[in-house]
Amino acid sequence: MSLALLSLAGFGALLLILLVWVLVDPRKRTARNDHMGLAADFDRRHVIYFPQVRQALAAEDFAFLASRGSREMIRRVHKERRKIALTYLSWLRSDFLKLWRLARVIASMSSQVGAAQEFSRLRLGLAFSLRYEMVRIKFLFGSAPLPELGALSDLVSRLASRLETAMKDLGERAALAAKLASNLDGRSLDSR
Repeated sequence: MSLALLSLAGFGALLLILLVWVLVDPRKRTARNDHMGLAADFDRRHVIYFPQVRQALAAEDFAFLASRGSREMIRRVHKERRKIALTYLSWLRSDFLKLWRLARVIASMSSQVGAAQEFSRLRLGLAFSLRYEMVRIKFLFGSAPLPELGALSDLVSRLASRLETAMKDLGERAALAAKLASNLDGRSLDSR
């Protein structure tokens, strides 16, 4: 086999692994979030909590604590806030996956969705997954990548807005079809 063919096969395998990674629900991989009520949070969008997370991770906040508290307290606060950020990141991923699956359902209901849109949805899922993992790794190593976390939050917000618009359009088309059907008054569509 040639080197180009091996590289292509490796790239294909990497894409397949990333696709599986995106499709696997994070709650199945991490049992630590099982204590939170999943049914109650189904409609909840965690994106709205980004300002609070940003404030908790702000450098000014840590500088204030450093001037007032002991080293042990500062270390404990860093650890707790990193844990909060990781939990927020996990729920942000959960929100994204719910929206991503909803996009698949909407696409199946729409006759106008083609292969290009499906590929775009797949690319969005892979891009989110890669960015998510990079941010998560930075948090695990003690960094506080607020711009990257904000970008992920914005991506989920934009996806939610796009899906809301798509659902509204789909609903309007369904209402128009129902109105057309009711206007037929039981007449056949035969044009004999």
